[in-house]
Amino acid sequence: MESASQGSAVPAEKATAELRKPHEMTVMVLTSGRMTATGRKIYEVMLHISQVRLDAMNAMPPADYMFEAPLAAMLRSSGASENDRTDAKRYLKEMRDFTVDWESTAPGDGVKWQGFSMLSEVIIELRNGENWVRWSYPPTIIAALRDPARWARLDLEVIARLSSYASIALYEICARYRDNPSGLTSRKSTAWWSDAISPTPAGTERREWRKLKNERVKKAVAEINAATDLEIEMIEHKQGRAVVEVQFAIRKKKQVVVGRRAKGPIDAHLIRRGELLGIRAAKLEGLIEEFDEELVREKVAVLESRVGNSKLSDVDNPYSYLRSLVRNHQQGDITAGVAEEKDSGGQDVQAEASRPSEVPTPRLLPPEEEWVQQRRDEIRQRIQALSPDQKKALIDEALSHLGRQGLLNAVVSRRAAQGDILHGMLGATVVRIYGEREYGPDWNKKAPEGDLFS
Repeated sequence: MESASQGSAVPAEKATAELRKPHEMTVMVLTSGRMTATGRKIYEVMLHISQVRLDAMNAMPPADYMFEAPLAAMLRSSGASENDRTDAKRYLKEMRDFTVDWESTAPGDGVKWQGFSMLSEVIIELRNGENWVRWSYPPTIIAALRDPARWARLDLEVIARLSSYASIALYEICARYRDNPSGLTSRKSTAWWSDAISPTPAGTERREWRKLKNERVKKAVAEINAATDLEIEMIEHKQGRAVVEVQFAIRKKKQVVVGRRAKGPIDAHLIRRGELLGIRAAKLEGLIEEFDEELVREKVAVLESRVGNSKLSDVDNPYSYLRSLVRNHQQGDITAGVAEEKDSGGQDVQAEASRPSEVPTPRLLPPEEEWVQQRRDEIRQRIQALSPDQKKALIDEALSHLGRQGLLNAVVSRRAAQGDILHGMLGATVVRIYGEREYGPDWNKKAPEGDLFS
């Protein structure tokens, strides 16, 4: 009996980008079109981004819900270079027209979903000089991604190291058996394996097993053994002299010796977190290249906590603040960026620490910014005075807006459920909606003449 590679739900902020790929989607057999290795890697990145977003939602999104991410971040997460940008746009548009049969590798399962489109819709649009991708899936795929009964754990960084379509397809199948006590995949016919690792529709490239083994399978096995966390071995089963069935033995490596590329893939979800803080993808990627992805990830979490603390003044330049946190950590001053911050009672949040002068510090705001801060405070007071029904209507409008923008995450949903509606991204959205409703689109701009709130 096969064991499921199950576990508890994966947190949204994992140190590595790990896709919990449903067993129903383990084997992707094309029925139309031709897919490249880069195209398949990008699709896995899209599945991961979507799964992270779904994990943050309290309920299944509407049928027309669209996921989104910067194209550059998707390319980096897939291990592709900037030179692949034009081809990636073509792959994305083709995915809408490709149809596939999704199969499970379990004995007797066979085809789970037949003739499915990989994407229901895909749009590439320009935002502030950057290409962004928006996409949607058939409802069955969304349901499986959100709550897979059984899944294979796929590390996108490992997949990014693989160079051929056959290597990627074979690795994903073997990864599904990573924790299987038998250490063996199911036995399948040579024709089945030929279709499972082929980038073309089923049956179009079937060849004599001996030739396919020498041209593709052996190379894929060698690359998987050299570049991933698994060691696999092909086992052939014969009738007479003919090979009729094949399976693979899988062993987890005790230590993965292959290091990260000098310029390896960047988690697209980390780029998205930066965008939510007001940091453009290009700037965040620059920090990651200059310093270290894990250090930047750690300091993004610090900045998220800082921005969500209503007892502290607003961060005027999130990118400069983040850069100072990263630079000072590397220089050994891990307390930089939080020293001198005071709570509403005037007490130090953390003891004063020496630090370079460029670290952001609380300061007196210019008159214009002070006016905006006072207006925000006034609006918060008015919101606090609303009736429960009025607050609920305001929260629902804010959540709807954030959902349409693809910004609805676990933190926002938890704040809304707890009634903590004036902090973080939810608070900023609630204040803006109320401000526009009461004062018009220029609610945060000081009038030339008149009272403070005229």
